[in-house]
Amino acid sequence: QVQLVESGGGLVQPGGSLRLSCAASRSSVSFNTAGWYRQAPGKQRELIATITGGGSTNYQDSVKGRFTISRDNTKRTMFLQMNSLKPEDTAVYYCKLFPNFWGQGTQVTVSS
Repeated sequence: QVQLVESGGGLVQPGGSLRLSCAASRSSVSFNTAGWYRQAPGKQRELIATITGGGSTNYQDSVKGRFTISRDNTKRTMFLQMNSLKPEDTAVYYCKLFPNFWGQGTQVTVSS
């Protein structure tokens, strides 16, 4: 079993930045494809960014150019740098390590 521990959420003003982290408990999954999802109140969970073990990335159009996904395989940690945050980015953010390992979720609230 793999445990994922997220950190870095919080309250930020529109236009601000946050950096989320997701640490895995086992090094054997360091090269699995991973991703960040988010779920806003009353909406379905959606995939917003993915990164392969080799570092190739892909983004949902709504976050492209503002969010950056990255990973440090030596530290078994994945990151989501979020810049130019908007109120519509408010959601619970989840990290996922494929095939099906999930973090506990961290709340991001963008509000003035």
